[in-house]
Amino acid sequence: MVEIQRIVAPNPGPMTLDGTNTYVLGGEVVVDPGPADVEHVERLVDLAPRLILVTHKHTDHTEAARELARSTGAVLRGLDADQCHGGSPLVDGEWIPVGDAELQILATPGHTHDSVSIVVPDRAVLTGDTILGRGTTVIMHPDGAIAPYLASLDKLEELGDLEVLPGHGDPLPSVAAIARQYRAHRLERLEQVRRALRELGTSAADATVGDVVDLVYADLDPDVRFAAEASTAAQLSYLAEAG
Repeated sequence: MVEIQRIVAPNPGPMTLDGTNTYVLGGEVVVDPGPADVEHVERLVDLAPRLILVTHKHTDHTEAARELARSTGAVLRGLDADQCHGGSPLVDGEWIPVGDAELQILATPGHTHDSVSIVVPDRAVLTGDTILGRGTTVIMHPDGAIAPYLASLDKLEELGDLEVLPGHGDPLPSVAAIARQYRAHRLERLEQVRRALRELGTSAADATVGDVVDLVYADLDPDVRFAAEASTAAQLSYLAEAG
């Protein structure tokens, strides 16, 4: 069985919740090194990993990655070539050996185009920011998009009752159940956007993002308005393409 260690990085905030979750798998693979905080990076260096994986490109997950790779000689890999150092890009469906076990890489785009999840068979799935420990994730339009995100939720639901190890927040039971909840939430948001468009008397193609946000997101924290605007832009794009 692959040992899983969770280290919460010291970067709490409205978007990162308690901080970025850095995971150490089998004592040799670091997933999402997180911010370039000196003490956090030193702790990871002391683990002497052989491989570093990133679930997507956002700096709260990747800022320390290259420094950690240089300091330890570990190979760094992500879905895009520009995330890699000393290794090739990750491939959807790829299996990666860890001790006497294997991890599987699943491409799960939507939050960003390059998002991946990492399956520890018969145990858990590391979801990056595709699924969070609380709340829901942002679709970072134009890099992220609704259609691939919904497809990614379908893919994760097929994993059944594996534990969710999210990029932020605490673990959750049953990725299938959480994926269904996330899909229901996203579909409800789409319906709210449709109602807002009717109220505004405009189309998805012509709507102003800020006007829709004002109607859909009540009592919005100003610190996360940019996230609401990104997700709303993604929803408007999805509805415009759907006609």
